[in-house]
Amino acid sequence: MKTPFPIEAADGLRHDVRYLGALLGDALREQGGDELFQIVEQSRLAARSRRDGDGTAERTLDALLTGLEPQHAAEVAQAFSAYFSLVNMAERVHRIRRRREYLRSGTPQPGSLEDVMRRLAASGVTRQQALALVAEMMVEPVYTAHPTEAIRRTILVKEQRVARLLIDRLQHADPTPPEEEALTGRLRDEITLMWQTAEHSGVKRTVADEVEHVLFYLIDVIYRIVPALDESMESALQAAYGGDASAAVAIPFVRFGSWVGGDMDGNPNVGPETIQSTLERQRQLIIDRYIAEVRELFGHLSQSQSRITVDPELEKRCADYRQRMPEVAAGIPARYDDMPYRILLWFSWARLDATLAGGTHAYPTADTFRGDLELIADSLRRHKGEHAGLLRTTHLAQRAATFGFHLATLDVRQDALVHRVAVAALLEDPEFVDASAEARAEALRAVLGDKPATGKAAHTDAAASLAVFRRIAEAREVFGSEAIGTYIISMAQGPDDALAVLYLAHSAGLVGGDGAVPLDVAPLFETVPDLEHAGETLAALLDDPIYRAHVTARGDRQIVMLGYSDSSKESGLSASRWALYRAESTLSEVADRAGVELTLFHGRGGTPSRGGSKPRAGILAQPPGVMHGRMRLTEQGEIIHAKYGLRGIALRTLELTTGAVLEASAPTGEANQLHPDFTDAMTTVARAGREFYRALVYEDPDFIPYFRTATPIDIIERLEIGSRPASRRSGGGVENLRAIPWVFSWMQNRHLLPGWYGVGAGLAAAIDAHGEEVLRDMASDWPFFENLLADVEMVLAKADMGIGERYSKLAGETGERLFPRILAEYDRTRSLICLLRGIREPLEREPVLRRSIRLRNPYVDPISLLQVDLLKRWRASDRQDQ
Repeated sequence: MKTPFPIEAADGLRHDVRYLGALLGDALREQGGDELFQIVEQSRLAARSRRDGDGTAERTLDALLTGLEPQHAAEVAQAFSAYFSLVNMAERVHRIRRRREYLRSGTPQPGSLEDVMRRLAASGVTRQQALALVAEMMVEPVYTAHPTEAIRRTILVKEQRVARLLIDRLQHADPTPPEEEALTGRLRDEITLMWQTAEHSGVKRTVADEVEHVLFYLIDVIYRIVPALDESMESALQAAYGGDASAAVAIPFVRFGSWVGGDMDGNPNVGPETIQSTLERQRQLIIDRYIAEVRELFGHLSQSQSRITVDPELEKRCADYRQRMPEVAAGIPARYDDMPYRILLWFSWARLDATLAGGTHAYPTADTFRGDLELIADSLRRHKGEHAGLLRTTHLAQRAATFGFHLATLDVRQDALVHRVAVAALLEDPEFVDASAEARAEALRAVLGDKPATGKAAHTDAAASLAVFRRIAEAREVFGSEAIGTYIISMAQGPDDALAVLYLAHSAGLVGGDGAVPLDVAPLFETVPDLEHAGETLAALLDDPIYRAHVTARGDRQIVMLGYSDSSKESGLSASRWALYRAESTLSEVADRAGVELTLFHGRGGTPSRGGSKPRAGILAQPPGVMHGRMRLTEQGEIIHAKYGLRGIALRTLELTTGAVLEASAPTGEANQLHPDFTDAMTTVARAGREFYRALVYEDPDFIPYFRTATPIDIIERLEIGSRPASRRSGGGVENLRAIPWVFSWMQNRHLLPGWYGVGAGLAAAIDAHGEEVLRDMASDWPFFENLLADVEMVLAKADMGIGERYSKLAGETGERLFPRILAEYDRTRSLICLLRGIREPLEREPVLRRSIRLRNPYVDPISLLQVDLLKRWRASDRQDQ
C-alpha cells in the first residue's frame, strides 16, 4: 500500500487512522475472509451514517448485526475492537506529533513545565521561591489493579511496537520507496499478530498477573523517562529564571507507588505471600535493569589514564574495592587496568549481582550504589567528560535516586472491620466490634499505653492480620524502609481505626528501636457522611496523645486518603465532589492547626464518576492552599494504559501533573476566599442532586432489576479478568457492588449514568433558589465548579441515549417505566450544562475531545448493538453458554 509523504501535522491523525484502518482491513480479508471484511465495513459505514442523522442507518445495522452465530459475532466484535485500539494508538501518536510541533516552534506547550514556570515568574513568584517549591515537592502516582482491564501484556507490547513504528514515520518525512515498504510491512505484521492473539487468555487473572501488568509500565516506560522529566524541570527553571537549577532537581520530585500485591480490601487472594513475592519481583526487575545499564555504561566509558585524569576519590574507591573484594578484582582483565571508570563499574556490577543474590558484597542501600555513580559523574565533570559519558552516568544515577532497590513503594490496604475483628480476638472481647467508636478507642488506648507485648498468641481471626504486619516488618529489613508505603484503612470512621493498626503492629513486632511503629497510617474516607466528618475525625486523631506521638515519630507528617468512587456511587457526582472539596479544606485547616504536614491521597479512577478528570484541571480545581507541593493519586487500569502506555505520553502526563501541583502550591499573595453565594449555591446543587440520585438508585424498588437487566453486569461478574471479586460483600444491592464494575456496567450500556444523573436536578434547584446569574458566575470564576461542569459535559457527549434505549428494552416493563425518567434527566442535565457553559452542544469549545469521540463512535456503536442482541439471546437460553 503506497503511503504519501510528507504529512502535515494537522492532517496527521486523519491520515494515520486511514492508513492503519486500511492495513487492518487487509488483515481482516486475509485472516477472516471477504465476508467478515464486508460485514465489518458495511457496519462501520452505517454507524457513521447513523451519527450523521441518516434515519435508515440503524435498520441497516440491525440487519447486518442481529442473529449472527456467536463465533461470527465474536469475530465481528474483535474486528471493531481492533479498529478501536488502532484509533487510540493513532491518537496517542498524534499527541506526540503535537508535542514535537511545539518543541520545533520554540513555543512552550500549554501546561508544560516551561509554560508553568514562565507564568509563575510573570505572576511574581521569585527564583528562590520556585527553587524551594521544586526542592520540596513530592508527587506520587500509585498504580492499582483494575478488574475491567483485560488487555494481555503481549498485546500491550505489540501496541507499543505499532506506536513506535508510527513515531518512526514522524522522524522520516521523506523515506525511500524501499524504506516505506519495509515500514508498512512491519506494521502489517504487528497488526496481523494482534489479530491472531486473544485479547485475554480466558484464565482467571492472578495477583501475580496483575503485578506483571503494572510492572510493564514501570519498567518499560516510566523507568526510561525519569531523566527526561528531571531535565525538563531543570530547563524550565533556567528558561524562566536563568542560572543553574540542577541542585533543585537533585532530589527526586516524583516517586511511584503500587497497590498491586498489597491491596487486601475485599480480595482474599492478597496477603503476606503476595506482599513478599511482589517486593521480590520488583527488586529483581529494577536491579536487573541497573545491571544492564551498568554494562552499557561499561562499554561506553573506555577512557584511559594515559589520555585523561580522574578524581583521586574515584581512584581511592577502586583501591578500596580491590582490597575488600579480592576475588572480584582477580577477575578483571589486565587490559582494563588503565581504565579507572571501567574498574569501578566492574565492582559496581559485582555488587549489584551480590545484592540480587543476597551475597557478601551486596550494596546495603541504593544510595551507596548511587554514590559510586556520582563519583564517576563528578570525575567526568571535572576532567573533560561532559561529552564523554556524563549524561549516561547521570541518567542512571537519577533512576537510582527515584526507584532505589524497590522500584515502587508497595502500599497495604485493609478494611477497618477486619482490624476490629482481629483486635477483638486479641483482647478476647467479643463485644469490641459492635461497641461505639469511643469505647473501642478507649480500650485501645489502655492496651497501647501498656506497650503491648509482641508475639502474642492469636485467635485465628487475628492470625491473618498479624501475619501481614510481621511480613511488613520483614520486608522493611530485607527490601529497605522505602519498599513499604502507606498502610491504608478502608471505611475508616474514627480514631479507633488508626489506633487498631498501631495495636496490631505492636502485637506483631512491627516496632522500631525507638518503640514507634515505622509505618504511615492513612485513614480512607469514602462515603459522603464519612467525608463530612473527616475533619473532626482527623482532629480527634491528632488530639489523641498516643497517635500524636506516632505522628511526631513520623516527622509530623500525616497522609489522608479521599475516596471518589464510593462517595459518588453512594450520593451522586455533585454531592461527592462537593463533599470532597469541603473535606480537603477542613482537613488542611485541622493539620495546619496541629502543626502537621498533610498529604492528601486522591483515590481517583478513570471516569468522572470515579474522580477522573483532565490531570491539570482536576488538580487546579482543588481548594486553594491545600496542596503544599505534595500529592499522591491512584492511577488505574485502562487509564494507566492511556496515560503511561507510550514514553512521550507518559512524559506529558507527568509534566502536566507536576506542573499543576507547582501552580496550585505557589504563593499567590492573595487570601482567595470563596464567595459565600457560591458556597450556598453549591450546597444546594449537592443536596438536591443527592436526593434526586438516591430516589432512583436506592429508593426505587425497580432500579436494581433495571440495573441487572439493562446493563451487562451479569457478564461482568463472570469475567475472568481480575483477581478481586466484583462485590465487597454478598448481596445484590448497589451498596455491596464495587465502584469499578458499577461504573463499567453503565459505560457498556452507553447510559454513563453515574457521571451525570442528579446533576441536572441539583443545578435546577440551585437556579431556582439562588438565580441563574450566580451559577453563571460560578461557572466562569470558580475552577472547582467549572471543572465539574466540564467533566459532566464530557460524559454527556460520550453517552448515547439512542443506543441506551436499546439496552433498556432488555428490562421489559421495568425499562419502559424507568428509561423515560432517566432520559428526561439526561436532557435536563445537558440543557443546563450548555446554558451555564454558554454553548449550544456538548464539547462545542473542545474540538480535540469532540473529534476523539467522533473517531471512535463508528467502532463502538456496532459492538454495543451486537452486545444487546447477544445478551438477549444468552439470557433467553438461561445463560448456559459460558
